[in-house]
Amino acid sequence: MEPAELLAAYEQMTVIRRTEKAAHDLFLQGLVKGTTHLAAGHEAIAVGASAALRPDDYVFATYRGHHHAMARGASPEECLAELMSRATGLCKAKGGSMHLTKASTGMLGSYAIVGAHLPMAAGAAWSARLRGTDQIAVAFFGDGATNIGAFHEALNLAAVWKLPVLFVCENNLYMEYTPIADVTAVARPAADRAPSYGIPGEVVDGNDVVVVEEAVARLAARARAGDGPALLEARTYRHFGHSRADPATYRPAEEVERWLKHDPLDLARGRLIESGVPEAVVREADERATTVVLKAVEAAKAAPPPDPDEAMTDVWADGGAAWRT
Repeated sequence: MEPAELLAAYEQMTVIRRTEKAAHDLFLQGLVKGTTHLAAGHEAIAVGASAALRPDDYVFATYRGHHHAMARGASPEECLAELMSRATGLCKAKGGSMHLTKASTGMLGSYAIVGAHLPMAAGAAWSARLRGTDQIAVAFFGDGATNIGAFHEALNLAAVWKLPVLFVCENNLYMEYTPIADVTAVARPAADRAPSYGIPGEVVDGNDVVVVEEAVARLAARARAGDGPALLEARTYRHFGHSRADPATYRPAEEVERWLKHDPLDLARGRLIESGVPEAVVREADERATTVVLKAVEAAKAAPPPDPDEAMTDVWADGGAAWRT
């Protein structure tokens, strides 16, 4: 990344981090209904990958998908309004935290069923092949999904058909509350499975936005060239528990401390200073991010609730809900 690109990535990650913190605070105030699965600590994966993708590429994420929605163009206001069940929400208050979707920007959904979206990403890649475009699909998933049948089914079919799809594992070491290493036969739960399907498998530092961008750009170019899928395992760490109901006391204190010292924002900030970007410029990016999120919080709070008459709209592509055969 050039310094200007890295600064933009840093600011975007900072906006995402501030938005996640706002979601946390709004939940404690009783303004966010239901639970949330925060992605604080994962920002470099979403922002780095998105920087390497084209606007017309497809992205699929998990229920921990706030960072991917914003990296692909959803605004903090849209996301917070959705979490607060407001009419201005990204999905008009019909999706909530676990289903942030913005199809107009290629963000084809956040999915609550572990691993269920991997075959869907393969299907999106197949549609690109069928239509003769050079779009690619990217499925982001957690380490726990590597032990789900859909993971293996999707990888196998994508490899057989050489589909233009990337599978990106956000390995934060825990599948909900259980360490992935305790229940998995291989040390690298995603990358070590890749050879079984004859596709490349790589492990990268998922907290370094530059490293993620470079890896995704290279594998995306490979997929566009017709060389088929690849599997990228990005090691990262969540700053919060699995969900708002989880205090995460099962994680060793020294492990948490070690990972918090390897924060994606700190790494990007350090790269910026090393590249000669003045600290004042970095502070200005921080201030802009803070302002954006503060305004988003106030706008979401002021937004109206959804109209009950619209509860059954958008069930089908034509906007209606009437059953048809």
